[in-house]
Amino acid sequence: MNNDALLKTVVKACDDKRAEDIVVLNMQGISLIADYFLICNGNSDKQIQTIAREVKEKAEEAGCTVRRMEGFDEGKWILIDLGDIVAHIFNRDERNYYNLERLWGDAPSVNIQSALS
Repeated sequence: MNNDALLKTVVKACDDKRAEDIVVLNMQGISLIADYFLICNGNSDKQIQTIAREVKEKAEEAGCTVRRMEGFDEGKWILIDLGDIVAHIFNRDERNYYNLERLWGDAPSVNIQSALS
């Protein structure tokens, strides 16, 4: 599965579980960690865990190996490493505090509307 297809799968998984304010940053040429960062938030620890579970399941169904998942038990900030895509699923307060969108402000946003259509 190519990055564009996997990205659409991950965005849709987040949206299906009602993640809020989904943002994708194109990290190519900016970070060696990944090509894309997906950032979103949920309203409770349980919802954040549900979003993360859905991302993991849908990525694996698509043939992607989940390299690492961190923060699941706490449910405040869950990081899912899918190789070229890293998903950050936050609670609102943690997201505001760490403000990855500002930290990686050089990275252009990716239009995700086509993934949600």
